Amino acid sequence: MVLTLENKPLHEYLRKNASKHPEKVAIIYYGKKITYKDLDIYSDRLAQFLSLQGLRKGDSVGLYMQNCPQYIISHFAIQKIGGVVGPCNPMFKEWELEYELNDLNAKALITLDNQYPVFKNIKSKTQVENVIVTNYMDMLPEIPYPDFPETTIEKCTFAEVHDFMEIIVEDSQSVELPNINIDMSEDVGLVVYTSGTSGEPKGAMLTYKNTEFKTRCVIETYNYSDDDLVLGVMPIFHIAGMLVGMTSPIMAGATTVLLTRFDPMSVLQAMETYGVTVAYTTTPMIVEMIKQAGSSSEKPNLESLRLNLGTSFGIQVTKEISDEWEAVSGVPLFEFAYGMSETHTADTLMPPEAIKYGSFGKPTFETQIKIVNVEESGKVLGVGESGEIVIKSPSVFKGYMNSPEATSQSLIDGWFYSGDIGKIDADGYLYFLGRNKEMIKCSGYSVFPEEVEKMLNKHPKVNQTAVIGIPDSVRGESVKAFVVLNKGEEGSITEEELITWSKEKMAAYKYPREIEFMESLPQTSTNKILRRLLKSNK
Repeated sequence: MVLTLENKPLHEYLRKNASKHPEKVAIIYYGKKITYKDLDIYSDRLAQFLSLQGLRKGDSVGLYMQNCPQYIISHFAIQKIGGVVGPCNPMFKEWELEYELNDLNAKALITLDNQYPVFKNIKSKTQVENVIVTNYMDMLPEIPYPDFPETTIEKCTFAEVHDFMEIIVEDSQSVELPNINIDMSEDVGLVVYTSGTSGEPKGAMLTYKNTEFKTRCVIETYNYSDDDLVLGVMPIFHIAGMLVGMTSPIMAGATTVLLTRFDPMSVLQAMETYGVTVAYTTTPMIVEMIKQAGSSSEKPNLESLRLNLGTSFGIQVTKEISDEWEAVSGVPLFEFAYGMSETHTADTLMPPEAIKYGSFGKPTFETQIKIVNVEESGKVLGVGESGEIVIKSPSVFKGYMNSPEATSQSLIDGWFYSGDIGKIDADGYLYFLGRNKEMIKCSGYSVFPEEVEKMLNKHPKVNQTAVIGIPDSVRGESVKAFVVLNKGEEGSITEEELITWSKEKMAAYKYPREIEFMESLPQTSTNKILRRLLKSNK
């Protein structure tokens, strides 16, 4: 199967749709409607501002905010000048944000005003020269519907930053942007952080072609059209939420019903009020909405919904849960894809007409997947045999930013060695069985053991740490830390006290939920910690 692509970046699709139907609504944000014409001109003005500040093709800009129209405007503005979008998890604390901005060599940052103080404390340790600040209220209607989830959104002002709204609502009629020649296959437009095969987070460099290709795969498989209203409640800084809820609707000329955070009542209200036709949710979200619908006096009217893509985070997508949701919504829930940041996700897609529960669908357009022996990486395994998942497609990344060694280990002859274990059945469906690498998946977020260990080791009483993932019925996995205290500090700090300290230093999904003190950690003769032994003995 071969896709027909226009071989152009996503912002050119935005321009085309703005020209074709300028008054068509691109985004509905708690009732606020932004047309394609608005989205195009807003992103043009921001792109012009970035250019006038000296940003050039190839320069990186960090985006440090939750779902809001400003994020989408910023994403396209950066790419309109040939820049590189660097999504930063809005849950990041200072050291996490500092690491990512420095690895990106970010020249600018666009953030919410309530998160700016986090950056301000590390600004002198970064290369960021320009900061643009916005507030949720900047794009909210006077009376949001459904209710906005934040309780304190009063606008803050800072003398040393640029105001987002002042930039995009300028009265100037003309916008002059630099003439940028984008090489679709070579130029990087997006860097998403992932684990690679080991070590600290690594920036997966995704080209403009990677994005166009994978966006078209989703549109063709799930028949996105300009009549669709797509629910955007999954985080759009995350590659899957970005693909399903932002880039695919924009390419198709559809409308995104954007929500900042998940709340079961709010999502059901938005789906019913705005007539959502395509939703992308996790299984825990669906379980909560089933409960909410069951506790309401009236069943929600979701007759507009034609498709609900799902992802298993903590709770598996099963036929039983799907049947319960179909009784509420009229459509089934299914595991829609397998993929990762290095391949712009969605390497397999579930055919909605042939759902196979327990699997992750079939390889998408122009995508080859093979299962290889973990010990003998060149040996391809047969039907039903378990081994490492290896992928080749037009969406495979260029490599890891600043990490040529990690790139050479995972990207071989155009094939990406995922580090994941899986198998393929006789019908061509992929089954994901587990992770060969030590990354931990908490509520869908990637947690890298080295990151957590590095922060724990900064505690004055801690000598050495090792971190593993442990099963969690709600979050999928949680972090457990094994800690060796400094000599003489034994008994001077409790597990609860160290967890509380960690909570203040790390993103909410990342800090350890369990801590076990030990006299020593298992190590190799070269002092490498053997986490697998801790995992087997936990």
